Amino acid sequence: MTIPQQTFELENNVQLLDNNDRIFEYDVAEQKAIRNDAPWTRDPHFFRRARISAIALIKMVTHARSGGAIEVMGLMQGKITAEGDIIILDAFALPVEGTETRVNAGAEAYEYMIQYGTSSEQVSRPENVVGWYHSHPGYGCWLSGIDVGTQMENQKYQDPFLAVVIDPNRTISAGAVEIGAFRTYPEGYKPADSSDAEYRNIPLGKIEDFGVHASQYYPLQVTHFKSSLDAKLLEALWNKYWVSTLSQSPLVTNRAYTTERLVDLTQKIQKVNKDASNSRGFGSGGAGLYGSGLSPSRHYGEAAGDGDSGKRVRKVTELDKVCRDMDILQGEEQHGLITQELKEKLFNVRALSSTAYTA
Repeated sequence: MTIPQQTFELENNVQLLDNNDRIFEYDVAEQKAIRNDAPWTRDPHFFRRARISAIALIKMVTHARSGGAIEVMGLMQGKITAEGDIIILDAFALPVEGTETRVNAGAEAYEYMIQYGTSSEQVSRPENVVGWYHSHPGYGCWLSGIDVGTQMENQKYQDPFLAVVIDPNRTISAGAVEIGAFRTYPEGYKPADSSDAEYRNIPLGKIEDFGVHASQYYPLQVTHFKSSLDAKLLEALWNKYWVSTLSQSPLVTNRAYTTERLVDLTQKIQKVNKDASNSRGFGSGGAGLYGSGLSPSRHYGEAAGDGDSGKRVRKVTELDKVCRDMDILQGEEQHGLITQELKEKLFNVRALSSTAYTA
């Protein structure tokens, strides 16, 4: 196994299964029984985990990256379990027309789906289509209003069905795959209010769309696995792409994306400053964040009192969120610089030659 492949598996916590590889066994009778029972119709949170094979993961990430700033779309094959797992064993791309903010499946894509399913059965691949995936280049893993509508239709007519979102830009910046798996709630269902929801780095232009539909779906825990049967396939995939992986730099590949993030951070800071100037407690005359004697350290993580109990609960402010976004960007840029430094030390032949001549 090559070092880049080892790094990929460590970054994404790919777990090696036992030698019997039973997870790939497809019991038609068992799957039919689970579908007939349909426990997800009684419990909207029945499915809690999405287990994705390393092969399917690499296929989806490679496809998402090939689209660049354009969204791409594909389908996932696999099976379900009575314990609430959706297991993704394989994935395939769809010929769709996408833009930077949406992707639509046309007649050609639907025809391709049917042909692919028929061909899979002919080669003894009985796994059903259990979900769809698409990319969000640069704006995180969540479901937009269009995505929610698409997923609701899928769950209505071909449940169980899973929605997976991959951000190829953040994948390159962070090293680990930026991925999310989601299912929508039934129409009319109101989930319990969750105040401790996981923080998501959403661009300012997408926050409204994210907030309006965030209560209509829930995330599943995502894990990755591989088996002894995957070793040769993974090796073949890495032999195909390792040269481009080694020769590329996230600092160069993602420079346009980094610029967009800096602009987004600037807009968020301006918005926080404007809101602070207009709110009570920050003084009059446009004092801004710090014009009323409230220090930056005090504003960052301002605590809310809890009556006479003396307890103080930390209140996450908009400035907190901006600081988190800046920390993430700084860490990713440092990661890219360190990677380039390591490549120079390992592969800079000119430097080694000059040292040898000097010696």
